Amino acid sequence: MCQRLKDKVAIVVGAGSAPGEGMGNGRATAILFAREGARVMLVDYRLDSAQETKKIIDKEGGESFAFRADVTKSEDCRHMADTCVQTYGRIDILHNNVGIGEGGGPVELSEEDWDRVLNTNLKGMFLTCKHVLPYMAKQGSGAIINISSLAAIRCQVYPYVSYTASKAGVNGFTRDVAMQYAHQGIRVNCIMPGFINTPMAIETIIDRTGMDRADLIRMRDSAVPMNHMGDAWDVAYAALFLASDEAKFITGIAIPVDGGQGLKS
Repeated sequence: MCQRLKDKVAIVVGAGSAPGEGMGNGRATAILFAREGARVMLVDYRLDSAQETKKIIDKEGGESFAFRADVTKSEDCRHMADTCVQTYGRIDILHNNVGIGEGGGPVELSEEDWDRVLNTNLKGMFLTCKHVLPYMAKQGSGAIINISSLAAIRCQVYPYVSYTASKAGVNGFTRDVAMQYAHQGIRVNCIMPGFINTPMAIETIIDRTGMDRADLIRMRDSAVPMNHMGDAWDVAYAALFLASDEAKFITGIAIPVDGGQGLKS
């Protein structure tokens, strides 16, 4: 490792991983940040999952601690930011990785599910930024990376209106905050993953459709011009670049990590 985040403090929100084969984007990003020298606050609604991430980081000699928070609750996000500063003295990086989905269009989707998806995927980023940005502004520096989705700019093959709307909102939210805080030395960018082979993505579809795992993976692989899905490390390395000083003149952008999937008509 090149210690690209040496002496930096990072909060990774969604640092656990859903049950199933492989690893989620948040866990991979937290591990990579630690490998590159950051001290990492591992935030997740499921504390046991964040603690599993910590065990991996501990084995590799990195520094981290696990913290439970529900990002839809302002007080949890306030406590998260305050605890990070009390523990490590500052916040250099905020990585927002929490997201859920619920199938259906406006007629099929319940109002409760619409609210749940928007509260988690969009309001959650609003609340973490609300409580982290004052610390970054006081420092005069910081990098925020929001996980969006290729769905923000492309229609899905099935109705997914709440997820699509929430991720389009993430892109717009990212641009606005980037513009507002650029003069204070704070960069805000987002990543739009395409088909990524993570437990959450695969297990959610299998649970919803009953598809055979091997058939599902073949179908998703074939939809990508590079002939295979990405993995969590592909997203993590994009996040590492945006978090590092290598991206010091980059703000307000949405980077696709999709194997060329967004190029297809």
